[in-house]
Amino acid sequence: RSALTRIRRCFQPSLARASLSLLLQPSGVAAMAQYGKPAYWDERYTKDPEPFDWYQRYSGLKDLVGQYMKADDHILMLGCGNSRLSEEMYDEGFKSIANIDISKVVIDQMTEKYRDKTGLTWQHMNACALDFPDDTFDVVMDKGTMDSILCGEGSTANVGKLLSEVTRVLKPSGVFFMTSYSTPDNRLSYLENDEYRWKVVVHTVAKPTVSATAVDTKDASNV
Repeated sequence: RSALTRIRRCFQPSLARASLSLLLQPSGVAAMAQYGKPAYWDERYTKDPEPFDWYQRYSGLKDLVGQYMKADDHILMLGCGNSRLSEEMYDEGFKSIANIDISKVVIDQMTEKYRDKTGLTWQHMNACALDFPDDTFDVVMDKGTMDSILCGEGSTANVGKLLSEVTRVLKPSGVFFMTSYSTPDNRLSYLENDEYRWKVVVHTVAKPTVSATAVDTKDASNV
């Protein structure tokens, strides 16, 4: 099983914001060491442009997404890659999703692929230095981006920049929904920071398997 954390900005005691922590095993230490490098992702997406979803497909997160988000929310997808998450959410009625990634290669691919879905936008951008005004988004989603940053040089400082940017661009009652392979304790050390004034709540999400109804058999190797 894997854990899910939900965080909401806490200006009032009753407000909370959410994040996910999925305890899935990484593919290997050697590969993970490259995840913090933009050049790695450009090369990967050039060689393999087929869709790939880290940790979970939308079907595995759907219930929690429905619990914490509304169809008319303005959503920012950090490190979108070539995941089908935004597409599947769009088809479910979420019509305003801004997608960013540090790889220009994948942004160009996704721009072309989804040019008919006008509610999906694609921008080449560093999640640690967002080019959006304050209080722009109702929701910020991260499925593996913080994990990738933690694999790179200057990881602690860069995660601090990432989370500062997340809290800056979120509206006062906005939701941060984060998916990670790590244990909750490892991620809580970054998230439970008085500077952000967040309250973190942990949920549990099952790992996808070939037999799980949330994941099609043909997708079993892609999560």
